Amino acid sequence: MGKVTWGGGTLLAPVPPALVTCGTMEHPNVLTIAWTGIINTIPAKTYISVRPERYSYSMIEETGEFAINLPTAALVRAVDLCGVKSGRNLNKFELTGLTPVPASQVSCPILAESPLSLECRVVEKIPLGSHDMFLAEIVAMDVNEELLDQHGKLHLDRASLLAYAHGEYFELGKKLGSFGYSVRKKHRKPGNSGKSGRK
Repeated sequence: MGKVTWGGGTLLAPVPPALVTCGTMEHPNVLTIAWTGIINTIPAKTYISVRPERYSYSMIEETGEFAINLPTAALVRAVDLCGVKSGRNLNKFELTGLTPVPASQVSCPILAESPLSLECRVVEKIPLGSHDMFLAEIVAMDVNEELLDQHGKLHLDRASLLAYAHGEYFELGKKLGSFGYSVRKKHRKPGNSGKSGRK
């Protein structure tokens, strides 16, 4: 099958349509950001890229803090509204029914409805062109208890997370494997020595 070559663009998919909270508990805002990801392990670092004309830009620039809240499929309408409406003109929490609650390490709120929130502190702002990148250290994570098993292991695959691909929203579904499964040794069944039994 042949391929068609296009010019450079932003067609990387899927990406998380993250609900980013900023401001303070007294004056909070929430916006949808797709340009985000993990960029380092130790220390844990992430980024969001924001257009300077966005209402939240000055809030993040002023406080140096934000939170990345992962959305579930049940929040798809709220995610879309927070991406097309501006907090400059209305209260997006009232519009969507989202609930801001205090974070543990940053002054901005996190979302009660999100199964996982990353509390972030900006370490650098990098102008890129249409967007500025806020490079940040992840200083805390807030996890819904119902996604933890009896050993404290997180099962985020049970959260029905939302994904975004080329202008459309999708619910993450079927699990295909886990990290390293392709090289993991298979456990033999009890009583199976691996020998054919022939002499």
